[in-house]
Amino acid sequence: MLTVKYSIFKKNLKTYLDEVNNNSKIIIITRKNNKKSILMPMEKYNGIMEEQRRLKNIEYLRDLDESIQQIENGKVVPKTLEELQKLAACFENE
Repeated sequence: MLTVKYSIFKKNLKTYLDEVNNNSKIIIITRKNNKKSILMPMEKYNGIMEEQRRLKNIEYLRDLDESIQQIENGKVVPKTLEELQKLAACFENE
């Protein structure tokens, strides 16, 4: 990982882009007021996004498994279609 000031990064853009793409480097670009950005290879970014998607799926599957267990243990609250429609309408207004 490499940290570089924006002014230096701007002057040497091609060099830093080559470093990112050819050597899989991640560059932190700093600006005034402690603002920072990250430049990374697209493959690494895609990997991070895929991992995030997988983690969300794991959370969803855990929630689903918990719901199934609640049903099997009789911990359900029966609702009529009308009650469910009213409940759904509340979420549509958010």
